[in-house]
Amino acid sequence: MKEIMSELQSYPSEKYKENVVRLGIPRESSMGVPMISIRKMARKVNKNNQLAWQLWETDYHEAKLLATFLSEVNKLTYQDINRLMSDVISWDLCDHLCKELIFKLHNYLEFVLEWVKSSKIYYKRAAFTLIATSVIHEKDIHTETMNVYLSLISNYSQDSHVHVKKAVAWALREIGKRNFEDNKKALQLAYEFKSSDDKAQIWIGKNVIKKIAGVIKVTERQRD
Repeated sequence: MKEIMSELQSYPSEKYKENVVRLGIPRESSMGVPMISIRKMARKVNKNNQLAWQLWETDYHEAKLLATFLSEVNKLTYQDINRLMSDVISWDLCDHLCKELIFKLHNYLEFVLEWVKSSKIYYKRAAFTLIATSVIHEKDIHTETMNVYLSLISNYSQDSHVHVKKAVAWALREIGKRNFEDNKKALQLAYEFKSSDDKAQIWIGKNVIKKIAGVIKVTERQRD
């Protein structure tokens, strides 16, 4: 543990530290370690939940990011996941937890269904981040599951916090990139948002339309 912390502290970057502080991380909780260095360290250390928890409890942002790579996913409990989420105060740590740990759980959809209703910013962001991650990485998603995702986006997207609405837009964009049918459904919902009375949905609708209108058509032309 001491060796790992010493190595982390040997990669200081004032520029990166300033970026982390701008994310809302307290200056005293940041060492200024670039993500490329954290990933490099993670590849050299065996996964170990005890070590991961020790790193997490240092309260350093970069140590928590490293902990997400070193955790043994199959040994984490529901209580463990909620304990981790309760400490999240930035979008990047939220996203890394989702992509590196929570998405790899067989029951990650249960967290989506629970957190999407949350009034807590990063729990709610996590729900939409997990949807986006699922759409990106799972090749075979049943139509029923995709319809559930679209329904959740439709019903729980009225949130003006920038870190939530950006995650909603991300999830809807990824759905729209999959194939012609999903693109059509995503755009239909995006146009509904654009015409709504909710400022967050209007922003999401415009963002999604700008990013995915024609994306399937362009891809198909390139393949010919």
